Amino acid sequence: MATVVGDPEDKAGFDLVAFLAIVVTIAFWASSFVVIRVCLGPLTPVELATARYVPAGLIAVCYLAFRWTPLKGADLARISVAAVLFIATYAVLLNTGEQTVPAGPASFIINTMPIFTALIATLFLGERFGLWGWVGTAVSFAGVALIAASAADGFGLDLNAILILGAALCSAVASVLQKPVLARLPALTVTAWVLFLGSLPLLPAIPATVKALAVAPTIVISNVAYLVVFPTVVAYVTWAVALKRLPAARATNFLYGVPPTATLIGFTWLGETPTTIGAAGGMLAIAGVLIVNVMRRR
Repeated sequence: MATVVGDPEDKAGFDLVAFLAIVVTIAFWASSFVVIRVCLGPLTPVELATARYVPAGLIAVCYLAFRWTPLKGADLARISVAAVLFIATYAVLLNTGEQTVPAGPASFIINTMPIFTALIATLFLGERFGLWGWVGTAVSFAGVALIAASAADGFGLDLNAILILGAALCSAVASVLQKPVLARLPALTVTAWVLFLGSLPLLPAIPATVKALAVAPTIVISNVAYLVVFPTVVAYVTWAVALKRLPAARATNFLYGVPPTATLIGFTWLGETPTTIGAAGGMLAIAGVLIVNVMRRR
């Protein structure tokens, strides 16, 4: 969800706990793109966001009650805006986009978030972007364009892909807003505040969500429960464990495994076979992110 400032020194040797934490995180986050597809239909995008994040917000409140760390002044303002963008806005945009965009392509588009983060840091934090940064951005966005234009029978135009790109932008803005706070507070504390504050705009949708869940098939209810517990709560805990045991940059590199894993799960579970155009677009999207990250570090 965000970059945590930690020990800059790379730890030597193989860390089994960190490895297992990363594997669990990738598996749960990748599966969420597929589970969202299963739940849409019986639930609208807003209802699914509410069913997923309001219970998660309640779990976060319980955590904060035991590990109370208040947010004050600028930190409260930053986390409040980041929470609304990353939880409510992100979820509704992603859910709406996945009504027509398969799980694999959706995950590739979301994974362009680091490019938006770099662009925002360049515009507002004075960080250098450089020629390779712009090359990587062009490559990645060309990939997103191919995904948006891909269809089972050739070229089409799916504007919902642009909504998912908007979700990636929301995630990037939230990441930049949280960065100073994460330098002062534990990652789990910040995550709990984000889940709680981000769920508040979804509260008005609770009555409609309860009615929809009351008539939804059992498989939808069980998948919503899965979304709440595993990709939303457990995966953030395992990600925090990974960030604590590994340098943030090294841990973040493993997240490139999310899109291909989501594609594999989508194929196995829902029979979603990527089109040639969509697959090419996904590879370009990830290639662009790699160009931006690797070349900017050099």
